[in-house]
Amino acid sequence: MIIRKLKEIRSSDRNVKSDGWESARLLLDDDGMGFSFHMTTLLAGSELRMHYKNHLEAVMVLKGTGTIEDLATGETHQLKPGVLYALNENDEHIVRPESDMLTACVFNPPVTGAEVHDADGAYPAVAAEPAALVKDG
Repeated sequence: MIIRKLKEIRSSDRNVKSDGWESARLLLDDDGMGFSFHMTTLLAGSELRMHYKNHLEAVMVLKGTGTIEDLATGETHQLKPGVLYALNENDEHIVRPESDMLTACVFNPPVTGAEVHDADGAYPAVAAEPAALVKDG
């Protein structure tokens, strides 16, 4: 069983900050769950262009408001508490927080925690089998 406290993660090396966001990575690849789980704050006024070519992501908005633009279709959707978006086709998108937005995010395959966005807004492909698939039986 894994028990983590958000407050403790926020003051550890599992709390990652970048331009426009801050992410507390509560579960990572080395936890062996087969996905990673993050509490991410998207900062008001930022414009976050991302394209996770190598990962699927689902995001649940818990606090705050903003929009997400699907760059393939040009459609823009409102984001507010209770709205989930899932990038099920590695969708290229732009998130525009109108206020600070607290979100819960799941990545598959799981991230290691050391990734940085490349020029396209993607994380690198996973190099090996996810830790969750390598369990003693």
